[in-house]
Amino acid sequence: MERPAERGHRCVPHTADVRIEAWAPTREACVAEAVTALVDTFTDPAGARPAAEREFRAPAGDDADLLVSVLDEVIFRMETEGELPLSTEVTDDGAGGLLVRWRTTDTDAVELVGAVPKAVALHELRFGSDGAGWSCAVTLDV
Repeated sequence: MERPAERGHRCVPHTADVRIEAWAPTREACVAEAVTALVDTFTDPAGARPAAEREFRAPAGDDADLLVSVLDEVIFRMETEGELPLSTEVTDDGAGGLLVRWRTTDTDAVELVGAVPKAVALHELRFGSDGAGWSCAVTLDV
C-alpha cells in the first residue's frame, strides 16, 4: 500500500459496500486509525464536541480478531447507545489484548454523509506489519 503519510486512512472503491484502509507505525495506532476511518465513511464530525469518555477491552486474540473486535464495538455502541468516537487511543493491555479509550459524542451531534455500516466483513480482511509499520484493509457491510 502506498502511504502518503506516516499515519492515515482512506476509503477505497468497493462494490456495494465500503472498504477502508489504515496505516500507522504501530499495531495499536493502526487500530485507532481504522476506527477513525470507519467513522469518517458515514459522518462529518466537524463541530461535534466530546460528551463522554468510554473504555473497551478487546480480549486476547490474533491481530485481525482484535481489529474486528474493536470495529464491531464501535458499530454496536452506535446502534445501542447512540454514540460515536471522536478520538481513539489504543494501548496493548499486556495480556495479548487491547485497551481502547474513546472520547465520544452522540450520533445526533454529527452530520450523516454516507451509508451507515452494519457489520465488519471478514472477507478480504487484512491486518499486519508490512515493513514500514502496520496497515489494514477492511470491508464494511452497509
